[in-house]
Amino acid sequence: MRRARAERTLTSVAVGEDAGPAETTRLWHVTLSVSGDPVPLAEVRRGLEQLAHDHPFLLTSRYAVDHAEIRYWEEARDLHDAAAVALRLWGEHRSTAKLPPWEIVGLEVIDRATYHQRVAEGYGPPPASPVGVHPY
Repeated sequence: MRRARAERTLTSVAVGEDAGPAETTRLWHVTLSVSGDPVPLAEVRRGLEQLAHDHPFLLTSRYAVDHAEIRYWEEARDLHDAAAVALRLWGEHRSTAKLPPWEIVGLEVIDRATYHQRVAEGYGPPPASPVGVHPY
């Protein structure tokens, strides 16, 4: 029997005064890097494609036999919430998407303005084009 999954939401603890009910969310650009022992390239690609299918918010993934990078936009109240979601992504979907048993080795979470400023100045990650799962 298949158990229905309860949807989880992240909450933050307000510092100081009551933050109030009208908190807004922002967009955060997330780059998650994972690596580990080599896995056949076709298995890595299939796992990342399944992850992208299960979670269409994924913008782009790059991969090799021993590492991968996933980039996407996350809507969250603050950096802490966006980072918490990102740090759970690989582990929570490892079995369902049949992802390699790799560990997270890098995480960058930046706000939308910083992302666009870096791109405009030529030192940020280029816009993800084409969108999808691609080898390095």
